[in-house]
Amino acid sequence: MGTTQLEPVPEPKYWHLKTVLSEALDSEFAVGEILPNERDLAARFGVARATLRQALEQLELEGRLQRRRGVGTTVAPPRVGVAVGTEQHVWPGAAGDDWQPADSTLEVPPASVAAVLETGSDVPVHVVRRSRVSHGQPVAAELLYVPETSVPDLSAIDAPAGAARARAVLRELQRLELDGQERAVELGSARADDAKQLDRLPGAPVLVVTTRYVAEGRTAALSVATYRADTCRLTFGDSGGVEIHEGPERQAS
Repeated sequence: MGTTQLEPVPEPKYWHLKTVLSEALDSEFAVGEILPNERDLAARFGVARATLRQALEQLELEGRLQRRRGVGTTVAPPRVGVAVGTEQHVWPGAAGDDWQPADSTLEVPPASVAAVLETGSDVPVHVVRRSRVSHGQPVAAELLYVPETSVPDLSAIDAPAGAARARAVLRELQRLELDGQERAVELGSARADDAKQLDRLPGAPVLVVTTRYVAEGRTAALSVATYRADTCRLTFGDSGGVEIHEGPERQAS
């Protein structure tokens, strides 16, 4: 049986441009500095604006650049370390939780969430909204879906709305004995609501961490947390949990 020689595949033009731009960021620009507009950059490097956009999008995905609403494209600071957590028997809102509750409402969840919770397609659940800030910047937004059966003693009189209502849901949830957690991580695009909360543009790359909390043999709650992909780097620990660690030091000057 003979061998087949594969033809070399040329490097995409935008990928080469990404490398050139990355070198320029290191040598010519400081962290937080605004890049020239696309027309000027395309003219400088002699490429089409479509090619330039592909290179810029890749650099944003890698955390080198940030697109900021009303500002433009800026050089990103090094990624910050934000621990997602590895504890398998801790409910949201427990001691040491860095998330800040914003509010809680009763809503019919998306069909995919209802299927995981096994609540039925038209049954409302508690939707707790929380946010997380690190080093003075927003890094994550969370939607925590909690079936009413998981918090049967929750009183609307004690906590009618807002952050107090969210804390009440979390407090009641902790009355259950947690069997464990299951996590999944995937790359996604920021929806309009998440983008606004995270100070990003809609469609910006994000990391979506979905956590299923199991108690009494069923899904007691489901968390969908959206992290800024330009800010966070996820790694997996031996325990099966997920942590975000600070990336290699990178100086742009």
